[in-house]
Amino acid sequence: MTAYPINFESIVRLTDDQFYELCRANPEVKFERNPKGDLLIMPPTGGETGIYNSEFNADFVIWNRQTNLGVVFDSSTCFQLPNGGSRSPDVAWVRRDRWDALTPEQKIKFSPDRP
Repeated sequence: MTAYPINFESIVRLTDDQFYELCRANPEVKFERNPKGDLLIMPPTGGETGIYNSEFNADFVIWNRQTNLGVVFDSSTCFQLPNGGSRSPDVAWVRRDRWDALTPEQKIKFSPDRP
């Protein structure tokens, strides 16, 4: 699957809050950002990939329930990365202490990958 980058740099560079609001205003579109600030429109997965991703996510959830070491996120969760990108991995896991160190606002919006 190919992501389609859209560069708005000549018009505006979206802040993290503006990017969050753009995503909230357009829930039917899966946006991400690369480190340059380009918006990426992510296509939906096909059936085979959807099955694989679902199984993979289930494995993480089961493991985490057994260990209770952190929190698991689905593919709709967007994280702010240190390189400036905002990405939604197929599955994500964050240690409990790192998650608990975030502010309530950071937990509601697109969480940073580290506090």
